[in-house]
Amino acid sequence: MGHFNRSATTCDRGPLGRLIDRIAGFLAMSRGTLPTVILFFVLVVPTAGQTPTMPSTQRYGSGLLDIPVSSVVPHLHVATTFSGFWSSLGRRVEIDESGQASGFGPVTREFYEDVSASVGLFDRAEAGVTVQTLNDVTRGGDMWGLFGRIRLWEPVDQGLGFAVGGRYVTSPSFSDSSAGRAVKYAPGRLGFPDERLRASYKGERGLKTNLSLYGVATAYLRGYDGGFMPENDMTFSLGYGGGMFSGGSGLEFYAPSTSNGWFVGTSLHLAAGERSNLTLMAEHNGFDVNVGAQIDLNGIRIGLQGLALNHQWPTDGQFSEYQKPKVGLTLSVAICPREPSFLCRPRMMRRTEPDTIYIPPPPPDTVLLDNSLSSLSVEVGEPTSICLATGQNVPVHVNAVGDTLVGTPPVPVASLRPAMTFAGNYAGSAFWYLDDEVVLFEGGDFQKSHDTFPIDCDQILRVGVFQGVPVFAVISAQRPLAVIFVPVRPGVWQRYERDVSG
Repeated sequence: MGHFNRSATTCDRGPLGRLIDRIAGFLAMSRGTLPTVILFFVLVVPTAGQTPTMPSTQRYGSGLLDIPVSSVVPHLHVATTFSGFWSSLGRRVEIDESGQASGFGPVTREFYEDVSASVGLFDRAEAGVTVQTLNDVTRGGDMWGLFGRIRLWEPVDQGLGFAVGGRYVTSPSFSDSSAGRAVKYAPGRLGFPDERLRASYKGERGLKTNLSLYGVATAYLRGYDGGFMPENDMTFSLGYGGGMFSGGSGLEFYAPSTSNGWFVGTSLHLAAGERSNLTLMAEHNGFDVNVGAQIDLNGIRIGLQGLALNHQWPTDGQFSEYQKPKVGLTLSVAICPREPSFLCRPRMMRRTEPDTIYIPPPPPDTVLLDNSLSSLSVEVGEPTSICLATGQNVPVHVNAVGDTLVGTPPVPVASLRPAMTFAGNYAGSAFWYLDDEVVLFEGGDFQKSHDTFPIDCDQILRVGVFQGVPVFAVISAQRPLAVIFVPVRPGVWQRYERDVSG
């Protein structure tokens, strides 16, 4: 023990081959049903709306601290993460070939380190690689792994999302053997090589933790925005999985209590500025209660965690890393190739202001329009329609000199002001519009483009509000939006395009 053994895998196909065999066997057992269902959702279910940016987990991409959620990172967004935790034991339990405690080893003081990287694919999936325990190459070697998740459903606004995924981690390799045969070790949930964790024990079932498949549902809710509270969102996740979510329940030093594969977690997201937010998290990963906080500063994420807080030190001393409360940290960078700074701005749920309800004033006494007003309108011309900031087309007439005419007989709108005006809020007199400022919307910078023009309300859909002015996009547009439209005045619109120049 204590030497890296490169010959342990020469008789098989290696970790990748075993992973392929396991996945193939799982799909064969499902008789084609699971792949068909996943393919249906991936191709048919519409793309999701905007849900809050989830933090980086310790080793497996986006999620809470150690459990997944139903959302995935946006298309081609990349997150790299470094994580670690401290562990110090006055004595360390040793076990025999049957998995029972047989004595105690020396004092151990370690800081365990991990790195991972993940990427979003088509706003539907997330995949990545993890390398665990970088400082332990002389005791079992580095453990590496793959992980991925497919988003089957995500709400357009508030609501429930669902995803399925898996994690695969290679076994550590030690140079010892038992009764003349090589020992098959198993990876543990804390991410470091542990010679006590085995795939099987003498007469006892061991850990089956290389492959961990799971399903998870997440509820996304907008919090109360007002008073002393900043803009905030909440999530609640519940899932079930095998492998590391449930394996090892028969080992007292590893899993004194277990939820048999069920895991649960919640998070509170607080907007700390236009380009930053704070996430507070709590979870039960099937064995441990973990809490933590992570701040996202324009894609730079720093997190601090309290791990295994449901465990207490045994009365006869500290003997198990898995049962001792620990302190962990996370450092992560989220890279967005389509953002000007290449760093991902954290997002919250989309907020849409309710449509304004206009209550008409009581009708005035009889109003007489004499021929002097009607004489202002020369040839009326053909009727047309203008698109208002409310998203509605309104029929009007336009005369030969460009006056907008309403009523019967038609009269210019300008002659009826201020008693008559069109509904909606417009950007024509706003300082940010007149100064050609950038419009910050849904995590992107939008620049004013081209001249103003009319538009058909039947072709656009309201997607949000900027500085009190409604923002629209083409009905068929996919997120992240590349083009938005802002009403300048009744019937006149301005096009804004996402700035991708960097």
